[in-house]
Amino acid sequence: MKHYPYAFHVALDGNGINGLEGRAGLCIFLFDPADNSYAYNIRYHDGIGGGHATTVDPTGSIGFLGNAGQHILLYDTRTGQELDRVSTLRFEIPDSSLRGSTHAVWLDERRFVTSVGDHLYLFDSQSLTNPEPLARHGMAIVHGMQQTASGRYIVFGAMDNPARGRRGEAREMGILDTTTGAIRRVKLPATCWHTVPHRTDDLFYGVSFRVHPNERVDYHEWAIAYLREYAFEVDAATGQVVRHWSAGRDIPAHINSDLTISDQELIFCNGASQTIVMIRLDDFATYRIIDERPNLRGQLANRRQVRTQVYDVLARGGLFTQTQHLLGAMRVSRFTFVDSVHACKLSADQRLLFTANRGLNHITIYDYPSNAIRLRVKMPDIQEYIPMSRHADPRLGFHHGHLVDCPKTVESPTPAHA
Repeated sequence: MKHYPYAFHVALDGNGINGLEGRAGLCIFLFDPADNSYAYNIRYHDGIGGGHATTVDPTGSIGFLGNAGQHILLYDTRTGQELDRVSTLRFEIPDSSLRGSTHAVWLDERRFVTSVGDHLYLFDSQSLTNPEPLARHGMAIVHGMQQTASGRYIVFGAMDNPARGRRGEAREMGILDTTTGAIRRVKLPATCWHTVPHRTDDLFYGVSFRVHPNERVDYHEWAIAYLREYAFEVDAATGQVVRHWSAGRDIPAHINSDLTISDQELIFCNGASQTIVMIRLDDFATYRIIDERPNLRGQLANRRQVRTQVYDVLARGGLFTQTQHLLGAMRVSRFTFVDSVHACKLSADQRLLFTANRGLNHITIYDYPSNAIRLRVKMPDIQEYIPMSRHADPRLGFHHGHLVDCPKTVESPTPAHA
């Protein structure tokens, strides 16, 4: 069996616009840069909803498939098969169905921290039914969790909470000091769902995720906000915002998903704007963009995705009562009626940038920092894995990714390609 130096784990949520309400699956994409060969393993898990993010334990053996559906699910990183699951409803009942264990931080080969309801919990992979509550976080909906370079701090973003109505806008990030057990909340002018730590210092970054609640109160069915976006650099020890970047609303940096980082740049992908933005760390001002926006021919070639996207957008808000939000979303997407890159991760040697484009259903690997395309793979239709009409939207539903360098041998039913 061939060994691949890289394994790109990407959560799947199916073929709708709102991944938080979709299915839950996993794609393990293997790659060898020596000959550009690749293979992949794709599977969906029954009884789990809202597949969202993946992370792998330090030994590379166990994966965590985060989801918005109130389950903890662990999988074998060699096969993608489920190892164990538990309903988090036995521990806490959330005030919103969007409040799930979407992200986690592994502390060692057995223990990981994730959010359940109002608290952060410490789980043991060998005893999922007996977690230890660590701290009450006091935030809206805890999201994108990471660990800082020293290991002392666990940092996280926050989603707007539908259960809190008009006051549900998060506009904060959180910090758990694992030495003292204290929680610090960092107040911000804009909501940040996702975070990434600095490579060597106890700094971390959040990028704003700005939306309008439906009918001005419903953060469950939100609309993309055509507003300025932010990136914040925060000192984890003090909770102080050290620097920030603010982009005019015409800059295509809306509805970010994965954040990653190099020694020179903060890197984040934007599902609504079809871009990957890279902000220089030395001045936290200069930026460059990879643009994956499809032209008209590309949209026509993906008309099943476009059809679903348009229908789902209209189903989320009234055509006449929410006209301003629909027009704003069209500007954000640059009149491209399909979503885009949701996963991007940089290799440890900072030579390869792995990305997954949700709307166009392809995986692209870029040489970094040149951003030249090394490999682009059109992925199979969801119909190959789930019984579904051949006329239905074919997207697998790429969401957050996790990159493993030098992974364990992975079993793949799909032959290698070169």
